[in-house]
Amino acid sequence: MSSEHKMNGGKEDDFTAAIEARTSEVPSSAYLGAALTSIALSAILKMNGKDQAALFVGQWAAPFLLLGIYNKLVKQLGSDSESRERPLSSRTATA
Repeated sequence: MSSEHKMNGGKEDDFTAAIEARTSEVPSSAYLGAALTSIALSAILKMNGKDQAALFVGQWAAPFLLLGIYNKLVKQLGSDSESRERPLSSRTATA
């Protein structure tokens, strides 16, 4: 992927393009697995009386799930100019 992607009239930033290139290689199930592991580890820590650590680790689930959603969107929509050529109104009008 080139870093010269057009997005909403501007050029996509090199850093974002690099992130998308790497995250699109990671399977979506990896993020779900990380979230479930976080929840399980949090429960184990809670049962062992480590309440603060359980809260800390348990809060990792949401960011892992959000990264999984971002990963899925990048895989489906991409950030290349071909997926941005049609205006949003014409994409939603056909639905």
